[in-house]
Amino acid sequence: MVLVSQSRETGYRLPETIPGGAGIPDTPGGQIILHLDMDSFYASVEERKQPELAGKPVVIGADPKQGKGRGVVSTCSYEARKYGIRSAMPISQAYVLCPHAVFLPPDFPAYIQASAAVMAILRSYGFRMEQVSIDEAFLDISHLGGFETAQAFAMEVRECIRKRLGLSCSIGIAPSRTIAKIASDFRKPGGLTMVTPSAARDFLSPLPVRRIPGVGKKAEAMLFEMGIRTIGDLAQQDVQVLIGRFGRSVVSLHQLACGIDSTGVPEGSGEAKSISRETTFETDTDDREHLLSVIDELVRCVGESLASEGLRLRTLTLKIRYSGFITRNRGRSFSRGTDNPAAMKSLAHALFREEYQGGTVRLIGIRLSSFEKRDASQATLPL
Repeated sequence: MVLVSQSRETGYRLPETIPGGAGIPDTPGGQIILHLDMDSFYASVEERKQPELAGKPVVIGADPKQGKGRGVVSTCSYEARKYGIRSAMPISQAYVLCPHAVFLPPDFPAYIQASAAVMAILRSYGFRMEQVSIDEAFLDISHLGGFETAQAFAMEVRECIRKRLGLSCSIGIAPSRTIAKIASDFRKPGGLTMVTPSAARDFLSPLPVRRIPGVGKKAEAMLFEMGIRTIGDLAQQDVQVLIGRFGRSVVSLHQLACGIDSTGVPEGSGEAKSISRETTFETDTDDREHLLSVIDELVRCVGESLASEGLRLRTLTLKIRYSGFITRNRGRSFSRGTDNPAAMKSLAHALFREEYQGGTVRLIGIRLSSFEKRDASQATLPL
């Protein structure tokens, strides 16, 4: 948690103290990573178009058809989340939870346009940047030289996006990519949380282990069986005991829990090497129609990012994780690069028919790769 005070020199509200740290350890030469995550992005864009929606529960997704709809929730406003509505939830369930919510179909062209405007603002600062989805990105702002300057910069970015685009974002600043991502989610919506190197362990310690990116329900349940409920609990565990239960991949998680993490923004990350989106179901499902509807939503999402980057893809991969954590990936390449949404959807459906032979599914995802820059003179080829 960051306490702030007014700075006469800069006019920005700067952090005064951070748990585990003395004042603001300004560490020249160290890595400083900023993670920006737009707040309830689709719903916020809809509210910008229709200001009368502000303060109302807004759900973006399929037509609920009075509780009989078969699609899913793409996203929802924070007001809708108070009723228990979540992304990828069956739209019929969302209607039961909040029948008076405003249900809207996705307006992907508007979301793509808004995303491009946000990313253009971030790129204008000239830092190494990695856009990881339509509504979030990392910046390596190490060249600013210290955390005090980084905090002031982040406030400038947040205010710029608010004033120029009328949209809200949350920002995390930390010495690593992973901790910055955790920090950006700490005070949503509109939050700004800074974690310095000396404060990292104390910041992470009270948080649930599920807050670590990559720790899903199954891993969380296994950790609970060992009495590990918080990141601090994980830090106190004998790493050899953890290796015996989870394998050597758990070492990096244990180090993170101890505040030791060096993940950053990779070189050459300005151009996407792959674009992916996946959904973990709250309850494992074997409903084919529901699975296909989720695939359609995922294809739309990755298609937005593809369009915003001005790219065509060659390869599309479907990922299915079954109950029991068995994961299957099946991909296929187009003969030529394409950005045709119908072609991507058709191929995703074909891969699903080939791969899915029944059984309950825990997670499903879509990944695009093997890109080429869009050429205006090149026609888009259907599958």
